[in-house]
Amino acid sequence: MSMLGTRVERKEDPELLTIGGTYVDDIECEGALHAVFVRSTMAHADITAIQLDEARQMPGVVGAFTAADLELSADPPRMPMLNQQMLRSPLATDRVRYVGEPYAVVVAESQSQATDAAELVYADYEPLDALLDTAEAALNDRLLFPEAETNTVFAIPPSQQNGQDPFADCEVVVELAFDNPRMTAAPLEPRTALASWDAGAQRLTYWACTQFPHQTRDTISAFCGLEPSQVHVITPDVGGGFGAKNAQYVEDFVIARLTCRLGRPVRWAETRSEAMIGFTHARAISYAARLGGTRDGDVTAYEVDALQDAGAYPMVGSVLPMFVRIMATGVYDIPNVAVSTNSVTTNTAPVGAYRGAGRPEAALAIERMMDLFAAEIEMDPGELRRRNFIPPEAFPFTTPTGADMDSGEYAKALDAVMEAADYAGLRAEQERRRSAGSPRLLGLGWSAYVEISNPMGAPEFGSLEVRDDGSALVLTGSSNHGQGHHTAYAQIASDLTGIAFEKIEVRHGDTDEVKRGGGTGGSRSLQTGGVAVFEAAQAVVEQAREAAATMLEADPADIVLDVDAGTFAVVGTPARSLDWAQIAAHVIRSEGGELHAESDFQPPAATFPFGVQLSVVEVDSDTGQVTPLRHVTCDDAGVIVNPMIVEGQVHGGVASGIAHALGEVFVYDEDGNPLTGNFMDYAIASAAELPSFERIPLETPTDRNPLGAKGIGESGTIGATPAVHNAVVDALSHLGVRHVELPCTPERVWRHLQEH
Repeated sequence: MSMLGTRVERKEDPELLTIGGTYVDDIECEGALHAVFVRSTMAHADITAIQLDEARQMPGVVGAFTAADLELSADPPRMPMLNQQMLRSPLATDRVRYVGEPYAVVVAESQSQATDAAELVYADYEPLDALLDTAEAALNDRLLFPEAETNTVFAIPPSQQNGQDPFADCEVVVELAFDNPRMTAAPLEPRTALASWDAGAQRLTYWACTQFPHQTRDTISAFCGLEPSQVHVITPDVGGGFGAKNAQYVEDFVIARLTCRLGRPVRWAETRSEAMIGFTHARAISYAARLGGTRDGDVTAYEVDALQDAGAYPMVGSVLPMFVRIMATGVYDIPNVAVSTNSVTTNTAPVGAYRGAGRPEAALAIERMMDLFAAEIEMDPGELRRRNFIPPEAFPFTTPTGADMDSGEYAKALDAVMEAADYAGLRAEQERRRSAGSPRLLGLGWSAYVEISNPMGAPEFGSLEVRDDGSALVLTGSSNHGQGHHTAYAQIASDLTGIAFEKIEVRHGDTDEVKRGGGTGGSRSLQTGGVAVFEAAQAVVEQAREAAATMLEADPADIVLDVDAGTFAVVGTPARSLDWAQIAAHVIRSEGGELHAESDFQPPAATFPFGVQLSVVEVDSDTGQVTPLRHVTCDDAGVIVNPMIVEGQVHGGVASGIAHALGEVFVYDEDGNPLTGNFMDYAIASAAELPSFERIPLETPTDRNPLGAKGIGESGTIGATPAVHNAVVDALSHLGVRHVELPCTPERVWRHLQEH
């Protein structure tokens, strides 16, 4: 029986649920110093002086440092497409540009000593007006980087229309300007680091809380002027990443510089308050959109202008609007599309990648506009979607914006959700409540989405070694921080080799042991890392077949592997067989080698998982409180290796999307001071605020890898936010409400109710 497609329990969980994991802050390191960063309390100001003397005299303090003390330089963004005139030093020097920006660091023998001393460090500021509004920033009247002569970090100009107006022949055109608000990643484990410099070996060991161990090695080695071979990165357990732990934070560089400077290990653990103001923020994008078509419901033209808040310094978030362009049309066959984007700097925390990283931003725009169009022509929003879906026979399909899509059965997913949810019954209940004047308003919200997984086409490393006791070791360049890699990869290796699942060990995250790797991001792990393990396992099976042929004095072509038994035999004579332990021992003893193979799988293109989600919400017309009642999803991930892991990924993604729709928003006041700097103010959702999710399985295999697998880790988030958003508006639509800005908080909904 194949292990693929079975609900194997995650092998990572027993240790996590009993003795607990081992995180960077758990690593014991004798003599390690503790670092605490001193952060700006001003959103925008020139620094005229930094006072360190009192801190340096505090008990246990080994040093207090500025950028000048550590010889830190201001460098351009590492991504060449970003504005190279916008320089940043790991510690701010002459100017701070957001509350939370580090400008000094204190190092002491203990955490408490470093914290006490850091409170005595202060900067003399010359305040500057904070620039917070992206529309104002786009005018370039006030510049965060005067030398750049613009606030634009990255831009995509409007698409060329060859002098034609695609909306000229449209019978119906709807327009809307709306926001996708700022949020923060907020993983359970904030950032941590531990670094140790071996002067004799001229080698740096860095324990990193990251999704990308090898990228961390390469960026730190470049920063420190070392060869990659001189940097050893170890990534133990990671308490959540969601795209935000991406190996490019300035604190990491400072910790590396400190250990080389002081000759002693240095560790740092971020507090939750620090994480809220300094960790990656996300979304923070606004749209001006138009959608046009016929009164019968054929959508023919779509235009969107997206304005991205990049935050104070250019990071990967600045380029994410390119996915708003690539994925602009979503699951719909819209012939005329025009997309422009502009990413601008503001006096806020830098924006980076967070679950979906550009694809949720694209989905929210088109899905909100589809509902608006449906309301205008008085068509059911589900039927409008069905009418405009790209049909399954059209795949592979290239959209007007260049998305090369592999496979999709969108109507099948929509029908499955309609049936499972009893959509007709829900609409009847909605009408009954409205007719009865019930204060409990029912709203139904659709979202039909497609995402691009592994959008940059990154390769991944995998290897398999069979030991002489018959067990196996899998190494992977991808990085596990909750996804279940170790289970899925062991399933793949077991399925191909017949080695018992429990005898397969999977390891990752040590750059000395795993020589190369791409890391985890963009929903790519199974379709790249899993396929690399698949190919390595195939190669090891062939090696074992050759060895078994020698041992059994037969032709390799006549050797067969009984996967169920995990044995090799000559075809037709299964009684005389060899198991993996015997073959591995023979190879080691007679050939001086090992049963081992590696693969670097390079996918030919991205894959395009998709789904349809229906949100059912209840709105209290007296208070504006929105309660999610049901959330029904049908999410495709190609061939599914482990349904339980897929369900967990969808559930987590949907939870994140619902939270963003109803409460998660990071807010600054008019002076750039954070107003949501802890979990008392920032609306993290718990299980108590969420419904039980109803998931319908669907598999549309891809031909872009031998497993037929697509991504799934970000899909739930991409679909959930627009579904809930549309459901809230739908609940109020009979009152004349056309749109509600995100997040749909009780106060915001209540105000709409009062106005109508």
